[in-house]
Amino acid sequence: MNSESIWLCVGLVGQGIFSARFFIQWLISEKEKRSVIPVAFWYLSLLGGITLLMYSIYKKDPVFILGQSTGVFIYLRNLYLIQRERVARQLKTTG
Repeated sequence: MNSESIWLCVGLVGQGIFSARFFIQWLISEKEKRSVIPVAFWYLSLLGGITLLMYSIYKKDPVFILGQSTGVFIYLRNLYLIQRERVARQLKTTG
């Protein structure tokens, strides 16, 4: 397997992870009978986004790099906000 094939696999795996977030979101929403964005959605977004960012850097595609870089920042921010809310809730119940 050559370098190009390995990077193609990285890109495909990244896209698969990135797409899986919608499947998870759909399953949880069906279970809850309402639209829900679970924390797993953001983790899959981050993992898929980082993987696709690595692939786009390898391909030297500035449009793809910019798009994935922006997305990674947004996913990290959402995970930070979720964690901050959890900590605040814990402090409220213990404090």
